[in-house]
Amino acid sequence: MDLSQKIIAGLLAGFFLIALLRVFSSPLRIAVKLLVNTLLGFLALWAVNLTAEFTGLALGVNLWNALVIGALGLPGFVLLLLVQWVL
Repeated sequence: MDLSQKIIAGLLAGFFLIALLRVFSSPLRIAVKLLVNTLLGFLALWAVNLTAEFTGLALGVNLWNALVIGALGLPGFVLLLLVQWVL
């Protein structure tokens, strides 16, 4: 393979990489946002459990609760409290 073929192959690989990044940028952005919100959900659950002896509110610190809070926000927190109250 001579130099011109290597340059063309490099340019095609670069364009392919750019196309892949453009196609997958939106799903990756959504996944990163959900991950950050889930981590914030863990912090919220931890804060609620720190104040549990004063407020009487306690929720388990687990992945499902953090995902609900991360995806739904404050309504998700209220939903978890209502589910705990009903059950």
